[in-house]
Amino acid sequence: MPKVLIIEDEASIRAVLKDILKDQKELKLEIEEAKDGAEGLAKLKADHFDVAICDIKMPKMDGMEILQKAKQDDLETTFIMISAHGTTELAVDAVKMGAYDFLQKPPDLNRLLITLRNALDKNYLLKEATSLKKKVSLNYQILGESDPIKEILQMIDKVAATEARVLITGPNGSGKELVARQIHEKSPKAKNPFVEVNCAAIPAELIESELFGHEKGAFTSAIKQRIGKFEQAEAGTLFLDEIGDMSLSAQAKVLRALQENKITRVGGEKDILVNVRVIAATNKDLKKEIAQGNFREDLFHRLSVIVIKVPSLKERKDDIPLLIDKFLTDISVSYGTRKKEIDPEALTLLMDYEWSGNIRELKNVTERLVIMSEGPIGSSDVVKYL
Repeated sequence: MPKVLIIEDEASIRAVLKDILKDQKELKLEIEEAKDGAEGLAKLKADHFDVAICDIKMPKMDGMEILQKAKQDDLETTFIMISAHGTTELAVDAVKMGAYDFLQKPPDLNRLLITLRNALDKNYLLKEATSLKKKVSLNYQILGESDPIKEILQMIDKVAATEARVLITGPNGSGKELVARQIHEKSPKAKNPFVEVNCAAIPAELIESELFGHEKGAFTSAIKQRIGKFEQAEAGTLFLDEIGDMSLSAQAKVLRALQENKITRVGGEKDILVNVRVIAATNKDLKKEIAQGNFREDLFHRLSVIVIKVPSLKERKDDIPLLIDKFLTDISVSYGTRKKEIDPEALTLLMDYEWSGNIRELKNVTERLVIMSEGPIGSSDVVKYL
């Protein structure tokens, strides 16, 4: 049930506003009042309110001061300011300070209700976005208490706050993408885009268009202009996964983008400035690829300001019980079933396995065991389905 606080020193206006809001049965509002600014701020700090309808001219503390203090304290309340002495300048100041809207007093009934509904809708969308972001962050959480993982987490904390380019190495399925996402989430760019490109999955003839975009008519199938991944990641992070599989011609253009912070779309002539942090990852030994003429040495040095090596699962076997427990929880939530138990003997067998496919293989095997086992996962299930 949405909560609304009316902060108004005139009792008659408080009563009118309360009656108007009570009549909106479909909104199911819970309404409280405050007779002056000091009482209003105290109530805002003591309880959560979705919306505050706040007068500006009041004794003890005016509405602008309440708004300022609420924002300083990070109170998640949307403010609708009202005043009988409103001016354009005052309205602009209120919005700059974080108010959702400014209404003349006495407020027009229809406009007040529309503004209130829009404010509640905005709050709902923000809550949904925050919830989804938390779920996404949990999906990309790095789990582990082994020394290699502790070292990686420490490196992430050090590197994230900087603009340094990072090269992440490690075998397939070891969690290189998780490291890249954690660096982005902990960086000042966290609110900006994280754009991923799997260089191994894109044909060589299309990789340049994918990265830099193309102009209409640049080639036969270019029927309209396309914005590339560099532009999509503006002010954020571009993650070049499996960069060891990128063509040499595309490598040359990526090098230019890193050196000059500018790109040119395929078929275009205009330089486009870009502000992007690049994080790259590979399962290949790039020094060997350089020796064989498959990778540019100058690009390698541009990308590898910081190198983070992600260990294989067999190098961090102590983390396997923790990972399996997380997978069992996630699978139960996904399937809407009770979380499966696993016998200690079964866990020992899984810890002794080599896991050539690393965490990705462990996750798939855990899901298979959940589906195929009749009761708690036992050693016989592991022997049968591993």
